[in-house]
Amino acid sequence: MAGKTSDFPVKQRQLNEDVQTGDYKPCYLIYGEEAYLRLQNRDKLLKGLGITGNSMNFNRYGKDSQPAQIIDMAETMPFLADKRVILIEDSGFFKSGCPELAGYLKNPSETTLFLFVESEVDKRKDIYKAASKLGFEMECTVQDEEMLKRWLRSKFQAEGKSISPGAQSVLLDRVGTDMSNLSTEIEKLVCYCIDRGEIKEGDIEAVCANYLTSSIFAMTDAISGQEKKKAMEVYYDLIALKEPPARILSLITRQFNLMIRIKEMTDNKRDRRSIAQSLKLADFVVGKYQNWARSYTYEQLRQALEICASCDEAVKSGRLSDVISVEMVIIGCTSFRRAV
Repeated sequence: MAGKTSDFPVKQRQLNEDVQTGDYKPCYLIYGEEAYLRLQNRDKLLKGLGITGNSMNFNRYGKDSQPAQIIDMAETMPFLADKRVILIEDSGFFKSGCPELAGYLKNPSETTLFLFVESEVDKRKDIYKAASKLGFEMECTVQDEEMLKRWLRSKFQAEGKSISPGAQSVLLDRVGTDMSNLSTEIEKLVCYCIDRGEIKEGDIEAVCANYLTSSIFAMTDAISGQEKKKAMEVYYDLIALKEPPARILSLITRQFNLMIRIKEMTDNKRDRRSIAQSLKLADFVVGKYQNWARSYTYEQLRQALEICASCDEAVKSGRLSDVISVEMVIIGCTSFRRAV
């Protein structure tokens, strides 16, 4: 499933323009699921404002901060500067409401610039409405695959490297969509390929941590073993890592497609190496699929694919939420009587 990018690109351009022109708004609210983008934009604003950790007119607040203390500081005139910058991060104010600060933001000091950075907000709260009206708000959503691929290309280009569309797909399949994890793996790939200009699929397989693929394999292991609880635990871990449920469903579907194909090839006396060459998989990976496939009859594998397709269609038609769709697939596919 594509991440909800909505107006993010437009908002990003607006924030970049504020930094470039130095024409800052009185308040910035940066929030959303994608921590990498939240922190990147926080740092971009602070750098543009000339703020360092020991800047005289800079104050940082976090969880358990007292609204009265923040308001008192906001009312304090900056020393030898036009603005005081107050960073409030992971405070929870935009979930609880914080009426004191919500009221203050309706008529704040003109010499204070507020920067709020939060993972979650409740848009019904007055503080959200006040911050949005006073200045600028931007939701840092989990990005869709096309946006991530453009971002990957730009990151590698900045390092004098190129990466093919196929290698981009391998990187996303292996690492997942979390931009912090991807950023770490990009650094490793750039160092690994320091004497070459192109990042290849083999490079990714050689040096990148197998975040997503290993989790999907663990989930498939649990499903084929009829271990519903274990499969659910792996799924919830992936959700915590912000993997889109529709992407997980797509990968589970791919697993069952490969199982039925490998089962047919194996029953037709194809050896493991020829199967691996035909499907462009490693020999040991084919062995995994063969072991999984032995737990199912052909009819059960077809039923599993039908469950996946049915849940995917239900999500696209709005009859089922994306998170529940994968839960339904796990429940359905761990309810078969074992073939062996």
